[in-house]
Amino acid sequence: MTAARPHEPVLLAEVVAGLAPAPGETHVDGTFGAGGYTRALLDAGANVIAFDRDPDAIAEGQALVAEAGGRLTLVAERFSEMAEALAERDVDGVDGVTLDIGVSSMQLDRAERGFSFQGDGPLDMRMSQAGQSAADFVNEADEGEIADVLYTLGEERQSRRVARAIVAARPITRTGQLADVVRRSLGYREHDKKDPATRTFQALRIHVNAELDELERGLSAAERVLKPGGRLAVVSFHSLEDRIVKRFLRERSGATPAGSRHLPENRPAAVPSFEAVTKAVRPSGAELARNPRSRSATLRVARRTAASAWAVSKGRGS
Repeated sequence: MTAARPHEPVLLAEVVAGLAPAPGETHVDGTFGAGGYTRALLDAGANVIAFDRDPDAIAEGQALVAEAGGRLTLVAERFSEMAEALAERDVDGVDGVTLDIGVSSMQLDRAERGFSFQGDGPLDMRMSQAGQSAADFVNEADEGEIADVLYTLGEERQSRRVARAIVAARPITRTGQLADVVRRSLGYREHDKKDPATRTFQALRIHVNAELDELERGLSAAERVLKPGGRLAVVSFHSLEDRIVKRFLRERSGATPAGSRHLPENRPAAVPSFEAVTKAVRPSGAELARNPRSRSATLRVARRTAASAWAVSKGRGS
C-alpha cells in the first residue's frame, strides 16, 4: 500500500489494536467511506470486504481495489445486509467487523451533498443518494412529526418551536436556509459556543437515513457473520448511537444487571455470544488536537464466543 492516504479515520490505532488483524484473515469494514480503516486492515495483511451505501464512496474506492491486488471487495450495500452479501460470495464467516457510525468526512465536506450548514448546498443528506431527502421531509411532514424527529433524534428540547418555524418558512430547499430558520427560532448569537442548528441537522440526517435502525440491524448482522474469536469494533459519535452499542454488548455478553428483592432476576435470554467487552475508548489529547471532529467519538470492542447468534433484532421500524 503506497498510494497517498486519505483523511485518517478517528481512533485508527485503537480500532486496529482491538481488531488485531493478521495476514490471511478476512475482515468486514461495514462503513468504507474514504477507506481509512480498510487501508489499515490491508496493511496488516488481511483481506477486506467493505460495504458502503454511498455510490460516491464505492466509485472513489475503485483505485484502492486495484491497488489491493484482489484482497479488497467493495459492496454497494448497507452494512446491515452484510450476512446476506457474504453468503452470496460463499464467505462462511469473518475474523473481524468494524463499523464507524454516522456521516463521513467526505460527505460532510461536500456542500452539494447537503449534510452540513458549513457550506450552503441543496438540503439532501441521503447517504445512498436515493429515497426521501431532508428537503422532502421538512417540506412535506406535518409540524408534529417534525417536532418528534427533532426531539427524539436531535435531543432538541425546543423541538416544537423549531418545527413551527420550519413549517412557517416552507418551502426550504437549502442547508443555509434551514440553518438560518433554526437559529432565528432559538435566538442564536454568533458568540454562542455551539450552533443550535447542529441538533436539527443531526436529527434530520439520522431520520432520512434510518441510522439507528441500521445500527441495530448491523450489530445483529455482525454477530451472525463473526467466527468464534472474531472481533467487533464500533465507533459511534453521539449518545443515541453509543447507547445502542452499549446495550447490545451488555445483553449479548450476559452482563445485564442483577435482580433485587423488588425486581425479578435479569437472566440472559441466551448463551452469551460476546465476551471481553472493553470499556469505552475515547480520543487522546493528541488526536483531538489533530482532528477536532473526533471529539465525540467512542469506541467499543468485543470478541465473539462460540455460542449461536441470538434472535435477529427487528430494528426500530423507521
